[in-house]
Amino acid sequence: MYNIISFIGIFILMAFAWVISANRKVINWRVILWGTVLQLIFALFIFVVPAGSKIFLIVNDAVVKILDSASAGTRFLFGRLALPPGTRGEAGEESLGFFLAFQALPTIIFFASIMAALYYIGVMPKLIKAFSKVFTKLMRISGAESLSVSSNIFVGVEANMTVLPYLNTMTRSELCTILAAGMSTTASNVLALYVFLLHGQFPTIAGHLVSASILSATAAIVMSKIIMPEIDKPETLGIDIAPHYEKESSIMEAIINGANEGVRMVVGIVALLLAFLGIVALIDYILTGAGVKFNNLFGIQIDWSLKGLLGYLFYPFALVIGVPPSDAFEIARLIGERAVLTEVKAYQDLAVLLSSNALKDPRSAVLAAYALCGFAHVASLAIFVGGTAALIPKRTKDLSDIGFRALIAATLATLMTAAVAGTFFIEGSILLGK
Repeated sequence: MYNIISFIGIFILMAFAWVISANRKVINWRVILWGTVLQLIFALFIFVVPAGSKIFLIVNDAVVKILDSASAGTRFLFGRLALPPGTRGEAGEESLGFFLAFQALPTIIFFASIMAALYYIGVMPKLIKAFSKVFTKLMRISGAESLSVSSNIFVGVEANMTVLPYLNTMTRSELCTILAAGMSTTASNVLALYVFLLHGQFPTIAGHLVSASILSATAAIVMSKIIMPEIDKPETLGIDIAPHYEKESSIMEAIINGANEGVRMVVGIVALLLAFLGIVALIDYILTGAGVKFNNLFGIQIDWSLKGLLGYLFYPFALVIGVPPSDAFEIARLIGERAVLTEVKAYQDLAVLLSSNALKDPRSAVLAAYALCGFAHVASLAIFVGGTAALIPKRTKDLSDIGFRALIAATLATLMTAAVAGTFFIEGSILLGK
């Protein structure tokens, strides 16, 4: 029954996007049709086809092994502080507990270096080009936006550098698509952080997050093209273009530059968490104080925290994507939390729910993993709009105008990804790692 609800939810989410569309009369339904079909085919291959499940598990194991390698540097630098909870070091010393700064965040630096090396040897450009060709040929979108969307499967805001020569002449619809793709997908180096947070409670989480990032790229195209349809003719419509990439002089330089980029990302994440956790705590203090008086006055019980209020807002969406009612409010709270406190805090709280067995259905954890996988939050709106505006200052007004629409498209795209996964969810599947 819930699989059917998830399938219907895909179209309910698209209908919601259509209601808030900037122009309902000019939507390119070819893009919507192929975007939806591609997601369903990919999810069917991963969840149902035995060969797809095997590939999924191979990818999951590979990511986990690479993550284990990343911990060598953190253990050398931080000693017992780097040991995950419940583990011992080589000398038999026990872990001191979980420390985000010493155990999880450093993996970003390691993965950033790995990605830089893969770019240097030509692996990543070929993968990006392959995805871009599929998007361009089947959905008939511009080569520039399909290349940027493809890049976002693997990297973050820097994906726009791959289409730098075309950014200034992009249409508003193209700009909305690349912003939505950036906020609905997740960079591979940050993905390592999520794997670290959840692997203990969800052994196959790495494979699901890789799957989610691929699905969300296509979902972002669908949702952005409904919310901000194309009314102009893109310069690179239907044309394959090569990634714009400045190659380092050696693989060592690439690794060093990647590590430095990882450090900047870690600093950015730390700054966002420090600022937003404090701001939300202050807002919660004000809201809760007023809410207690309201509850006492009317004799009702409402959670007046920001997370609780956003949970009420996203509760219908949690039901629509196929989360069982018994867990829907908890998952809705996580989605709401992601919107203001970033996906890092949301995944941390998902790990807590899993470790305490607070979720009654394993389906809920899988759908949450997909729904939370992306940078669809207020902080990234500033990062992606600001970062892109720095590259094309003449288009700052356009970027500012469409930024919030892109954020809505990104949020709906992550929910659509969860609904697609829920359509093919199988109880007791090997993909749950149980």
